[in-house]
Amino acid sequence: MGKLSGTFRLLYIYWVFLKHGLDEVILSAHWFRFIRFLQFFSPFYWFNIGNKRPYGYRLRRALEDLGPIYVKFGQILSTRRDILSPEIAQELVKLQDQVPPFSSEQASKIIEKSLGKSLEEAFATFEMKPLASASIAQVHTATLHNGKKVVVKVLRPHIKKTIRRDLRLMYFLARMVQGICDDGRRLKPVEVIQEYEKTIYDELDLAKEAANASQLRRNFENDETLYVPEVYWDYCKQDIMVMERIYGCAVDDIDTLTAQGVSLKMLAERGVEIFFTQVFKHNFFHADMHPGNIFVKPDGQYISIDFGIMGSLTKDDQRYLAENLLAFFNRDYHRVAQLHVDSEWVPAETNVQEFEAAIRTVCEPIFNRPLSEISFGLFLLNLFKTAKRFKMEVQPQLVLLQKTLLNIEGIGRQLYPQLDLWVTAKPFMEKWLKAQIGPKAFFIKIKDSLPELSEQLPEMPQLMYRAINHLADGALNNNHTKDEIKVLRQQLQFQHQQLTAILGGITFIASGLSLGFLSPDYKNYGLFMVVVGSGLILLNLKRV
Repeated sequence: MGKLSGTFRLLYIYWVFLKHGLDEVILSAHWFRFIRFLQFFSPFYWFNIGNKRPYGYRLRRALEDLGPIYVKFGQILSTRRDILSPEIAQELVKLQDQVPPFSSEQASKIIEKSLGKSLEEAFATFEMKPLASASIAQVHTATLHNGKKVVVKVLRPHIKKTIRRDLRLMYFLARMVQGICDDGRRLKPVEVIQEYEKTIYDELDLAKEAANASQLRRNFENDETLYVPEVYWDYCKQDIMVMERIYGCAVDDIDTLTAQGVSLKMLAERGVEIFFTQVFKHNFFHADMHPGNIFVKPDGQYISIDFGIMGSLTKDDQRYLAENLLAFFNRDYHRVAQLHVDSEWVPAETNVQEFEAAIRTVCEPIFNRPLSEISFGLFLLNLFKTAKRFKMEVQPQLVLLQKTLLNIEGIGRQLYPQLDLWVTAKPFMEKWLKAQIGPKAFFIKIKDSLPELSEQLPEMPQLMYRAINHLADGALNNNHTKDEIKVLRQQLQFQHQQLTAILGGITFIASGLSLGFLSPDYKNYGLFMVVVGSGLILLNLKRV
């Protein structure tokens, strides 16, 4: 983004804030001292037009005027009722499904163009008035010709152009922060925006969202904790998506949930369980779990919608994250510090003992206390100070996970403030790690890789033998080198014979076991084959 266009966009943001009486937010930052004079040219300033409404309302309207990315930011803030006043939180909640809709005529034109047929041909009924409207798309209810009730999600017109403009501005600001701010490089603002750019563009492809929904539905098929609506693929395109209509109570409608007899404690604990199941068991998690996307059936089963933002981790990040969380739960701060060094989240030269002491100071006060007594705002602030002291770098690949954790914590606080997050999550983490590194996990990995190994192992000695021959042909005329190569050839030939015999023994054992299980009449033959195979293996192992 050029400096001139970036400046104009900044001025526009300032104008919107001024319009809604929020100019003090901008003017309080020293970076914007050079534009403070503009307030004197604004009628909003002189006639105090923007300040007649409550602050929360003005903030929500400003975010709506600024566009989809800022609305997303407001959605995230709405889950943080512990750091917001009730008035502001209540207003920002409206960003989740009460964004002003675009015209129904535009929506119907988009649908008809994508499907190549009229609304009457595609649907038995179609409700022109939107059921809900969000920052990226809006939803209409409809009925298929087979009688199934569905919802039709339609992208906002020209949304890609709007997002490209806002992302250019965010990159402009990120580069400015990286160049001016002392913490700019450590916080990796450009990398964070790159990660966010990927997720926001993923939301613009509703065919991809449909695929995400189908995958999540398979992951939780016949699961009593979470229900995912069915996708109707014949009606899904890049800019529209049709899926099963669901009926449930909003997860933050505490009065209705209580009246239905749903256990709020069970709901809070189940929410934590669903999160950890998605992250560690499936490695495919819903990364936009604000209350507007979560509903509850009368029996307490969660219903999830809006699958535009999904996350996953690399195996290394998954493992390090699990070990870090479990170490936190066990108050093993030395292990936490060492894991940060091992994963290169802090510099290799970091003093582990000092880092351990700093982590202990931040974490110890929050253990064994319910969420209602924990200030996560203060906790995160202290962690940030610790990160700054030890030059901890922001991990862009974990940004989605961090956002989801904040959402889960926010929902848990609303449902059951006494929830002990540590007690709920710790058994799950222990079970997962045991499944990853225990003896059972070892044999499962061997079993999974056996087909590939059985195909490759017989060829490996021959490949090594050819490599030695090639080395011998190109070696210098040196008697000592030739003697070493001759010895290597003999060793390879011997090892090839051993490996062949061991593989034959394994084959005998597998065949014998299969024969014994197939029919009791062949049990003795199977036992004989197992004995022969074991003998071959033991004989050759002794010769190693």
